[in-house]
Amino acid sequence: MIRIGQKAPDFTAPAYLDGKFTNVSLSSYAGKWLVIMFYPGDFTFVCATEVSAAAENQEAFETLGVDVLTISVDSPYVHKAWMQQELEKMSTLPVRFPMASDVSGKIGTLFGVYDEEQYMNHRGYFIIDPDGVVQSMLVNNPSVGRSYEELFRLLAGLIHIRKNTNEALPCDWMPGDKVLVPSADMVGNIHGVWTTANMSIGKFQKTEGGSIWSSDRLRFDRKDK
Repeated sequence: MIRIGQKAPDFTAPAYLDGKFTNVSLSSYAGKWLVIMFYPGDFTFVCATEVSAAAENQEAFETLGVDVLTISVDSPYVHKAWMQQELEKMSTLPVRFPMASDVSGKIGTLFGVYDEEQYMNHRGYFIIDPDGVVQSMLVNNPSVGRSYEELFRLLAGLIHIRKNTNEALPCDWMPGDKVLVPSADMVGNIHGVWTTANMSIGKFQKTEGGSIWSSDRLRFDRKDK
C-alpha cells in the first residue's frame, strides 16, 4: 500500500496528449514535482468540472513548477472524444497535460484507489516530489469534487519545506504566514510563537442573531436556538 514518505510505484500507460496518442511513465517525471489526479471516468459529471478546471489552472501549476497527470479507466480514444466534445467547451484554455488510460485498473490498484466492484478509480490525488517520493494524498467520495485552492496551498507548503528543511508549517498556513522552527525550547511552548490568532483562513465570529464562520470563499451561519 502506498504511504507518505515512500517512493511512488513506477508505471507506464497509454495516454492522449496534444492531439496525439502516446505513452507516459512515472519515471519520466524524475526531478520534477508531479500531481497525479485519478478520477472515475470521462463523460461523467464531477470529473468534467475537475479536469477542465485543471486545464484552466495550468499556468498556476507551471508557476509552481509542477506537472499534472490525469488518469482514468477510459481509453485514450475516449479521452480524445471527451476533450473535443466537452472539455474544450468548458475551459477557456486547452488541456495541456497527459490524460492517461488505466483500463485494467492496475495503476489504480498500485495507488490504492481502484474499485473492483465499480471498475473505476476513485477520486484521489497524489503529490510526488522530485525524488519520486509521495508527499501528500487525498481520496474523496466520487460525488465531491476536489479543491484546487487547497491543492495549491499544499503544493506551496511542500515546496517551501523542501527548500527550508528546518521549518514546519502550522494549521491553515498560507504563503507569507508565520512558520514554525522546531527546537527543544519550543516543546510545550508553541503558544509563545503561534496562537489561533495567527490563522489567516477563517474563524467563527459572533454576529447579531447568531454566529458566523467565514473566510474569503467560505461561510457558515449558525443561528442560536
